[in-house]
Amino acid sequence: MPEMPEVQGLVDFLREKLLPPGAPPAVISDVEVPSFAVLKTADVPLDELKSAPVSGVERRGKFIVLSAGGVHLVMHLAKAGWLRWSDALKPGRLRPGKGSMALRVRFAPGAGVPGDKTSNDGGAEPGFDLTEAGTKKSLAVYLVRDPSDVPGIARLGPEAFDVDFETFAGLVAGHRGQIKGLLRDQSVIAGVGNAYSDEILHAAHLSPFATAAKLKPEEVSRLFEALRAVLESANANASGRPAAELKDSKRRAMRVHGRTGELCPVCGDTVREVSFADSSLQYCPTCQTGGKLLADRRLSRLLK
Repeated sequence: MPEMPEVQGLVDFLREKLLPPGAPPAVISDVEVPSFAVLKTADVPLDELKSAPVSGVERRGKFIVLSAGGVHLVMHLAKAGWLRWSDALKPGRLRPGKGSMALRVRFAPGAGVPGDKTSNDGGAEPGFDLTEAGTKKSLAVYLVRDPSDVPGIARLGPEAFDVDFETFAGLVAGHRGQIKGLLRDQSVIAGVGNAYSDEILHAAHLSPFATAAKLKPEEVSRLFEALRAVLESANANASGRPAAELKDSKRRAMRVHGRTGELCPVCGDTVREVSFADSSLQYCPTCQTGGKLLADRRLSRLLK
């Protein structure tokens, strides 16, 4: 799932394409929704985006917010969604179907094309597609007059970098569940998902199943420092990369997430996995659980 660093990378990439410094903003020429289930709103018609100049591209948690014509196209890529940019989309409209294509946004010719940012001579239209792999479709798109009209945005907690240590310690102390769940809860801290929570807990030397409220002060301090350090490194890794490179660069930077069976780069132990119905987590026993293995079942406990 794209998380805060990758979503910010996509936002920065789109902003560079659609709001080039010293040139007019890109103008939306068409919006196609071949997967009608992806559009979660009906109050604002898609036609309001047509011929509208882009006025902003922002991130809210793991949401992309593209603003144009006084309305906001809000996109959440969910677990298997992605954004693909093309400087020259193929002509012709998409056919509705059950494939991977969920949304296409076209812009007037010249947008996002280096050296031709102001052209509007009837040439190829640039734009982006939202795609989603797999059969479970969770990608969501909203067209709203206010981003806070999107339920997921309305529920967001503060951004990770906006939380100071005192606030963070209070959030941890007041959470009754496991620390892995706290890090992933968007209503507590926005932007962190399954992958970076694994990386943060590894850096903090904490078990994913440690109870948040029972952490010692020094453990809370390590967790806060790891949160900042991991996300700062991930943001730096994503910064300036084209959209097509963000997923691979994220995978390469992971130390434990997605590394089941490989050696921990810190201690050399084997990275282990706990699988659930629709997700999994990875951890290092030596670094995080005192050498003990976590049972690979939904209600995991430390093996005796």
